[in-house]
Amino acid sequence: MKRTIRSHRDLIVWQRAVKFAVRVYEMTSAFPKREMYGLTDQIRRSAVSIPANIAEGHGRRSDGAFANHLGISLGSAAELDTHLQIALEIGYLSQVDHEELIAELTEITKMLHGLHRKVRN
Repeated sequence: MKRTIRSHRDLIVWQRAVKFAVRVYEMTSAFPKREMYGLTDQIRRSAVSIPANIAEGHGRRSDGAFANHLGISLGSAAELDTHLQIALEIGYLSQVDHEELIAELTEITKMLHGLHRKVRN
């Protein structure tokens, strides 16, 4: 039986992206305070942008707008990947924490690509 998507909240990718953003906030809380308006802020903004753009695009009720916002979410995911790599290389994230975040980000990105393809077709 096909499930009807009535709200962005029904999208599993949105649900996972929200949980992921919360996890990112938790992990960046240990970053140096001097980074609050630097790398910490950039990481948090790009993490929050992923589910926010899924929700905004779905709320516009147009496949074209939804596809566009999913593309923005994908861009935010790529940006976040870069920020997390920098955080690893400067010692703000441990290898274990980095791997955990990247594994989940990779899964969310795959889901976004699949949804993006579906909405565009």
